[in-house]
Amino acid sequence: MYMIKQYVVDAFTDKIFTGNPAAICIMEEFPKDGIMIKMAIENNLSETAFAVKKGEKYHLRWFTPGGEIDLCGHATLACGYVIMNFYDKDVDTVVFTTLSGDLSVHKKGELYEMDFPAYDLKKVEITNEMIQAIGAVPTDTYLARDLLCVFDSAEIVKNLQPDMEKLKQLEGLLLQVTAKGENTDCISRSFAPKLNVVEDPVCGSGHCHIVPYWSKKLQKEDIVAYQASKRGGTLYCKVVGDRIKMSGKAALYSVAEINI
Repeated sequence: MYMIKQYVVDAFTDKIFTGNPAAICIMEEFPKDGIMIKMAIENNLSETAFAVKKGEKYHLRWFTPGGEIDLCGHATLACGYVIMNFYDKDVDTVVFTTLSGDLSVHKKGELYEMDFPAYDLKKVEITNEMIQAIGAVPTDTYLARDLLCVFDSAEIVKNLQPDMEKLKQLEGLLLQVTAKGENTDCISRSFAPKLNVVEDPVCGSGHCHIVPYWSKKLQKEDIVAYQASKRGGTLYCKVVGDRIKMSGKAALYSVAEINI
């Protein structure tokens, strides 16, 4: 038996009980994959992240209760927060090696800025299956890693109650729904039943779909995005070529010792 120290950080917020919680474990070597999956299931958060320092970088892996995924924004921000506040306190930038290439987190005052790839969105046909699963008719739909559905109003997005079983039959890993914002540039919600996550409170990787759409639609590089889950969260984004600078705040909720 050995002990793993685990931090739970609420990302894209400066107050606990809001934003998106991620469990973060910084260690000398990765446990077996089966252990990491079991920890993700036990934590029952949308992501549990594991990081191992290798040279000047950290190797970062993300697990949902449904298994490992290739990109996660809020857990990357949370991991950068933990490293810069509890491990490498003298640095203001952390570089992660991941399944999506090298990703960085840079501390800028109270904000933690990430450099993420923007997904190339392919417009797809609106189908009856989409309408029945989502419970509303989108104006446009796009596909990359996730299915992105655009709606006419923020109220539609806030009131959606999709059918989770039917969502599993649609293309895309997650469902991202979005509309023009009321007090921000855009509003969105994220659903991930294929990963055993009903609704992701604030989805960073989802905004790698959402932000490119609104940047082109609004003809502006800087996008302030609000995720309208029950917890809520704000993301400050900038499109730079085929990359997205995505920033948010973070708040530490807990520190625990996990006995494996």
